[in-house]
Amino acid sequence: MSESWVRGLKCRVCGKFYPKEPNNFCPDDFGPLEVDYNYDAIAESISKEQIDRRPDNMWKFRELLPIDGTPTVGSQVGGTPLVKADRLGKALGVSELYIKNDAVNFPTLSFKDRVVSVALSKAKEFGFDTVGCASTGNLANSVAANASAAGLNSCILVPADLEPAKILGTSIFGSRLIRIDGTYDQVNRLCTQIAFRYGWAFVNINMRAYYAEGSKTLTMEVVEQLGWKAPQNFVVPMAGGSLICKVDKALRELHQVGLLDNIPASKIHGAQASGCSPITTAVKNGTDTIRPVRKPDTIAKSLAIGDPADGFFAQQVIRNSGGWAEDASDEDIVEGIQLLAETEGIFAETAGGVTVSVARKLLEQGRINRDESLVLCITGNGLKTQDCLTDAVNQAEVIPPSLEAFESLVETKELAPTV
Repeated sequence: MSESWVRGLKCRVCGKFYPKEPNNFCPDDFGPLEVDYNYDAIAESISKEQIDRRPDNMWKFRELLPIDGTPTVGSQVGGTPLVKADRLGKALGVSELYIKNDAVNFPTLSFKDRVVSVALSKAKEFGFDTVGCASTGNLANSVAANASAAGLNSCILVPADLEPAKILGTSIFGSRLIRIDGTYDQVNRLCTQIAFRYGWAFVNINMRAYYAEGSKTLTMEVVEQLGWKAPQNFVVPMAGGSLICKVDKALRELHQVGLLDNIPASKIHGAQASGCSPITTAVKNGTDTIRPVRKPDTIAKSLAIGDPADGFFAQQVIRNSGGWAEDASDEDIVEGIQLLAETEGIFAETAGGVTVSVARKLLEQGRINRDESLVLCITGNGLKTQDCLTDAVNQAEVIPPSLEAFESLVETKELAPTV
């Protein structure tokens, strides 16, 4: 690929245009910037048949991604399965349920590999040799792994109380990892200062406009996997609110370039943890004001962003699509993780437990019609957040190595749980 379809950057508040550069906000009103494309030219250049013939990864949608040349980072990211979840659907009482399973994304088992591959490819185009991020875990893993594979230096800052598996999953790649005694929002403010002091490419700060575009490919893959049609409902986990906004943008762009017939195509529902739910609270209260949560308190640390950068836009997406928002307690989260694992054999991290639990609530409330198609976005792997399940999962029994002992066991207890 040698041609870029990117016009530049555009302020999401005032609409002012800016050139392609490592910048994330409009100095006139401090509105966030997003990438703007030449959609007419793209529509003349691609077709469903052409995309279907390309390798099964996120770059099959390259015309709608913001890099100027061939991707240099993450060439195998994406192409994750869309699982027809009949057993979970039966448990939840919904007729047509799918799991978009980014818990098996390459290389670090979360959807963050999508955004990072775009951000680092763009950082290399801009000539950066050092990249970094503020992270609640999955982004740290992905920046570390992809930077290592790309030969880039990396500096990653995270809250000190992050899950041990995510700390290890970052450190193994040789990144400079720094734990901060504070919340994610405090970490993010510090990273903003570092990015501008040292001139580094922080993927979710000065590279954020490009980075966020990678999220669109999750939705684009769903539409293609459903035979070029959108589901009637999405349930999307929310931390900073970027992913749910890009679900909406992806649907609109696919329609604009002729790859999706109907728009609006889906009701988009948001899911947060009860211990950090600024966006869902705003939706349920009927207000545009996002009130920050100063001290998040939830086992879903990957969603524990108290002051979401895209919170205002996320609640707009939810309302404008006809969707709704709910949140899940720690107990709900664990039950959601177990239900997904026991019905579909998919081990999701805590954010996945939030998504499953919120979907169940929305179905019970009648916010989602049980006869409509529904896609749950599972964004990370349960191997990263095992600590929260220690007391919830039954410990394996120990018996002597004899048939008599086994028979005694199975005669007194069920061999396996029935869901």
